Amino acid sequence: MSKAPIVKNIIHAGQKYVPIANGSKVHFHFQTWKLGKERILLDDSKKIGKKEPMVLIIGHKFKLEVWENIVKMMAVGEVASFQVKKELVYSYPFVSKTLRELGQEQKIKHSCTMTLHTEGIGYSDLDDLINNPCDLEFIIEVLKVERSNEYEKELWQYSSEERLNLVPELKEKGNKLYAQKQYDEAEEAYRQAIAICEQLMIRERKSDEEWIALNKLKLPVLLNYAQCKLVKDNEKALYRRAKAHVGAWNPDAAEHDFRRLKTINPTLSAIVDKELDNIRHLRKQKEEQDKNALKKLFDKENETS
Repeated sequence: MSKAPIVKNIIHAGQKYVPIANGSKVHFHFQTWKLGKERILLDDSKKIGKKEPMVLIIGHKFKLEVWENIVKMMAVGEVASFQVKKELVYSYPFVSKTLRELGQEQKIKHSCTMTLHTEGIGYSDLDDLINNPCDLEFIIEVLKVERSNEYEKELWQYSSEERLNLVPELKEKGNKLYAQKQYDEAEEAYRQAIAICEQLMIRERKSDEEWIALNKLKLPVLLNYAQCKLVKDNEKALYRRAKAHVGAWNPDAAEHDFRRLKTINPTLSAIVDKELDNIRHLRKQKEEQDKNALKKLFDKENETS
């Protein structure tokens, strides 16, 4: 292998070159080969994780920085091989682990330096790469390049100021969807607005003016979100409201909510019937208490007369 840190060899020429600047989104398939005495395949994006193309947003400090440099050298539709010196790919085993496990349900595992040395990261080939770093070869196929103004940004890509400006937009979007009775979509818009407020509030102290302002911005959105839940006959919300009516001794309202819940989800009939039996039992207790109180009142009046 050459002394150059990255050596490119074109396998198939591309269709067109699109300048890739910060903020551009690059979609590509990749294979990763371990170089040494033998050439061993480590990963193939068509076979690992979600079996989907890798998506890289340029300029967002991806763990494997060399990939940004690689795709910037390529045209859309191009397939090329890049042999890369080991000094540039020390982080690859950790990137590979993440990509392999995309879409899988993961158990939370304690990971400290000691655990890494004793147990590794859960893949023998990646553990070997950590312990014995070597040059890697990446075969990359660029499928699509989107400029920053050609796709909808994800929340994490926005600056704090941009996120803050999104809140009233999302609230208005939610209001319009709510008016159109598109409750699921409205709930999602409100949820995103609330999430932004909470993310920004974490950075402030409760006594700060910024925190107070954010809280004022959040509260009406939170109320709209709650209303969405109720209008959708959300089972948990309805159950909690029914229980609250019992606690406040509004038995008629509680029975109404419980019966509504039973209509919405008949599988909850046993739970609802138990709650209705409890209300009937509480009604009898209340009647007995009222009778006893009235009897005591009459007894006192008779004693004084």
